Amino acid sequence: GVLSNSEAKTILNGLEKIRLEFADKKFIFNDNDEDIHTAVERRLTEIIGSVAGKLHTGRSRNDQVATDFRLWTMHTCSKLVDHIVKLQSTLIESATGNLNTPMPGYTHLQPAQPITWGHWSLSHFWPLQRDIQRLTQVQERTSSLPLGSAALAGTSFGIDRAKLAADLEFNSISENSLDAVSDRDFAADFLFSTAMIGIHLSRLSEQLILFSSSEFGFVSLDDAYTTGSSLLPQKKNPDTLELTRGKSGRLIGNLTGLLTTLKGLPSAYDKDLQEDKEYLFDSTDTLILALPVMSGVISTLKINPDKMSASILPTLSATDMADYLVDKGVPFREAHGIVGQLVLLAEKQGQDLTTLSLNEMQAISQYFTEDVMDTFDVNTALKRRGVIGGTSPEYLDIQLQSAKDALTKLNV
Repeated sequence: GVLSNSEAKTILNGLEKIRLEFADKKFIFNDNDEDIHTAVERRLTEIIGSVAGKLHTGRSRNDQVATDFRLWTMHTCSKLVDHIVKLQSTLIESATGNLNTPMPGYTHLQPAQPITWGHWSLSHFWPLQRDIQRLTQVQERTSSLPLGSAALAGTSFGIDRAKLAADLEFNSISENSLDAVSDRDFAADFLFSTAMIGIHLSRLSEQLILFSSSEFGFVSLDDAYTTGSSLLPQKKNPDTLELTRGKSGRLIGNLTGLLTTLKGLPSAYDKDLQEDKEYLFDSTDTLILALPVMSGVISTLKINPDKMSASILPTLSATDMADYLVDKGVPFREAHGIVGQLVLLAEKQGQDLTTLSLNEMQAISQYFTEDVMDTFDVNTALKRRGVIGGTSPEYLDIQLQSAKDALTKLNV
């Protein structure tokens, strides 16, 4: 072959010495080094002599970079999954401690229906579970070996690409050398996944910022994750949550940046592709900081059940009153209109739904009887949502167990 066993052993020994130099931060770059590839080959020549010139046989920087980039991406997906799982674990702990603690649920930031803290906490668990699924899919699609594609047309040497794939733990081999050296779909997939993680962290941050404000008072953030004001001594600013929310824009920007870089490239490798790594490195560094911080915020969060319960307004019973009428045989649209009239009546009289008399209700609909008063009970309203994914205690227990099972499958 091109390399004798002796030469191969010499090259491997030399590369190991270089690896240790990098690990010990003792590798010295020269001004004449064009890039990392030429620097390594130059240093290898210094260590083992002219046989180092055979290092580059059968390969190009194009397929080597594509291979290294894929290896890094697959490894990083696993690293991010580990951090996400830790955050999910804190959400499960928070949900477990207050699984059936009532709180208002919101649409359009307006009080809508009663839910529980456990239901709310788990509503942020499942988006993160989808993030894990996306990262796992990115790993699978990235695991296609480009090495052996050389510059663009494939190598003329008899390289066993199947053995290379097995040695480097790739699941498959690229089918087209021209495509393989310039394919960065996996990088875009990765950045989309990180952008979605950022969006999910941003939404969680936004809600906690609101819930920790004095107007809500549902939760109290630990001092470790807040700062004071330089002017206003009473302030407790949720800086870490605001920074996490702000970083999501950076993650979206990195995805947009890579897509813009890729959109006009011709076939094979172009130097524009040097830009791709910065986007992935930055997005990874951002999440490696943000995910543990969010885990810390959740694990130290103090819940205020009394404030949450007091914020469940009587109007949140409106849907249950409509459902009550439906159970009596009234079409839902008609029931919706009847309850709407009751809401207007209560507002006109300066009351709320719970203080209207039965006579006042029956004046609008004879379907109301004494048992309508049960619809005003929050716990009854929660129990009525007895469906998979609903707020009833039975199905919250099922959902919580499903979340725990999801983590168990990841060998946590």
